Amino acid sequence: MLREHIEGKWIADFVEVFGLCKVQPGEMAVVLSETQSRSVLAELAELALTQMGARVCHVKLVSPRLKSNIALRSTGTSLALEGMDPIVQALAGSQFIVDCTVEGLLHSPERAALLAKGARIMMISDEHPEILERVKPSPYLQGKCDIGGKLISDASLMHVTSEAGTDLTISLAGVIGRGSAGIADKPGSFGYWPAGLCICYPSNGSVNGTLVLDSGDVNLTFKRYLESAVTLRIENDYVVAIEGKGVDADLIRSYYASWNDKDAYAVSHVGWGMAPAARWDSMAMYDKRDTNGTELRAFAGNFLFSTGANPAAGRFSDCHFDYPMRNCTVSLDGREVVSKGVLLGDLA
Repeated sequence: MLREHIEGKWIADFVEVFGLCKVQPGEMAVVLSETQSRSVLAELAELALTQMGARVCHVKLVSPRLKSNIALRSTGTSLALEGMDPIVQALAGSQFIVDCTVEGLLHSPERAALLAKGARIMMISDEHPEILERVKPSPYLQGKCDIGGKLISDASLMHVTSEAGTDLTISLAGVIGRGSAGIADKPGSFGYWPAGLCICYPSNGSVNGTLVLDSGDVNLTFKRYLESAVTLRIENDYVVAIEGKGVDADLIRSYYASWNDKDAYAVSHVGWGMAPAARWDSMAMYDKRDTNGTELRAFAGNFLFSTGANPAAGRFSDCHFDYPMRNCTVSLDGREVVSKGVLLGDLA
């Protein structure tokens, strides 16, 4: 296990990233954490913001009691602010929020209220700082991600295929594409680190077909590389069948079923990874405690398929799966943007 010690180089990394988020001297900045947060991240954020001349305060919440006996991992939906309306309103009055909660505010229902008055939120994934050091946002990558986000917004249909058997169609009518390299530099914007994605939240009834998770694809909820194929049959957004033999399929079936929640099986977001610094093989180099797996969502050319919360469709579920997949081809209105896991054209 790596040590979690304050290093000068990591303070410099936080200063660099917060600089991309346009943190200014005198700006009101809040570090938001909870009692189960990785303390080194909150400390690095405080030190960096103080060095930059921001007015800094730290709000630490008590991590909430589990709602059930089901372990929550990699959901992107922190429950620490649930029912804490006075705290939410206070935080919304700040200018810059560093989100160091364990699961993060990416899919949290409170996110909209926090951004409503123009606050910028930078979510720091629950990772060892070495991972953040390796995969930092950049303006160059943001430019590439912006191109991908626009391609999604301008398209009417996404088609995903693979030699393993994936054949999935996603209607994009009225869908807004998002390209993020993790920079929260505009009022009301949300960034996350590590990042580098082009994604969208499909509308209700938009996703149909077959998704085959092949050997070497990733189940980020379990922080596990698949060793055997698992097939998901999807009808009108919902996984209606999980097929496969072996432990991978058994684990996925068991975890979904434990929620007894139809929306746990629904599509959350889809898209592809853009970050050249992110590595598919990196998760093999870290103990599970040291990584949240967020880097693998972003490795260049992966197709990212997720189930769970989807604010565009009005669905919220505490169960969330991210499946970064290799060797997929992604087409928008018949034009390939990713070919067998390789970014094409202006995205490359």
